[in-house]
Amino acid sequence: MRVFKFGGASVKDADGVKNVYELLQKVGYEDVLLVVSAMGKTTNALETVIKDYFDKSAALQSSVQEVKKYHNQILLDLFEDDKNGVFLAVSTLFSELEYFLAHNKSPNYNFVYDQIVSYGELISTTILSHFMNYMGIKTQWIDVRSFIKTNSNYRDAEVDWEATQKNISKNVKRKNLNITQGFLGSDDNNFTTTLGREGSDYTAAIFAYCLNADSVTIWKDVPGVMNADPRYFENARLLNHISYREAIELAFYGATVIHPKTLQPLQKKEIPLYVKSFINPLLEGTEVSKGAALEPYLPCFIVKKNQLLISLSSIDFSFIMEENISSIFSLFHQFKIKVNLIQNSAISFSVCVEDKFDNFSQLNSILSKNFKVDFTENVTLYTIRHFNEEAAQTVENGKTVLLKQISTETMQIVTSGN
Repeated sequence: MRVFKFGGASVKDADGVKNVYELLQKVGYEDVLLVVSAMGKTTNALETVIKDYFDKSAALQSSVQEVKKYHNQILLDLFEDDKNGVFLAVSTLFSELEYFLAHNKSPNYNFVYDQIVSYGELISTTILSHFMNYMGIKTQWIDVRSFIKTNSNYRDAEVDWEATQKNISKNVKRKNLNITQGFLGSDDNNFTTTLGREGSDYTAAIFAYCLNADSVTIWKDVPGVMNADPRYFENARLLNHISYREAIELAFYGATVIHPKTLQPLQKKEIPLYVKSFINPLLEGTEVSKGAALEPYLPCFIVKKNQLLISLSSIDFSFIMEENISSIFSLFHQFKIKVNLIQNSAISFSVCVEDKFDNFSQLNSILSKNFKVDFTENVTLYTIRHFNEEAAQTVENGKTVLLKQISTETMQIVTSGN
């Protein structure tokens, strides 16, 4: 069996859905399982619904209607009639959503988030499954919540692998075109859960692991994984092959390759993962599997903008020791500030961080009681895997370098400005 994952961009409109059909005609659809995300920006739209719900906003009904209108237009563009019941099926899902909004009693934001946002995937897969049947490809629609079982850590649920393995291996019918939802699971009470960051990719890996799949393919609007972001670097090149280990390293430093939690189950069974273009599906794309780290072997550039460079030094010129560093990192964790680079000397400690939730001002007031704090906002962190002198010059030319750190395989450079 092959597992295909389609993200929201691939099914953002009627033409996208039709393209998935054409793609399957080219690459085959027998003994295939499709894992599909919510259409386009539906998750964002449902997050607006959630905000309006908790704010008790008068805009709640209109925000729900916006989601309905978006999907109804796709339905009208895809189907000439409702002989196969797709309009009724989608309408029923929206009725379920509205019933939840009217009757939910839980004040738990994360619980409510998962119950509401899940309708994006349920609706997208319903539309896609009906369209495939409409075009003559028989499908098996699967409610992933009956297969992937998790704990009740809403918005970042952990998989119960034993129960999930049992459900998937016994109940997924091979030889069919199976269609299911990414990102979702359910807990012991059958409430919907979500799997956190890159949840749909992870769903594909879970099914592949449990089914001993031949491969996983993630279909994107790019030809594969590049060695640099073309927005920032000219002459970015396609990577034909990346090892599991190298892909995890690149993800650790912030590359939007594949999240490590997706790679781990695939690595255990050495199931290859492909990143390919849904625009040109017959191109080779990138393979992530066992073997050479990179092919071709060349520097890989990762850019993280809008970072914050913090330098701490001891007020009395005493050494910054383990207990100081431990307390500093505890505060970073408390204020949800992500550390991307560390450099320390006897009496100073520098970190490049990401202050996603704008908590640094609070943190600074605490740190300033024990340390001299200097900081520079809006810096850019460049990471170069497999660096050479030419690669370093590419990053440094014309920029003010604030900090540089070099290890065997990796160079990190912090520069002022974006």
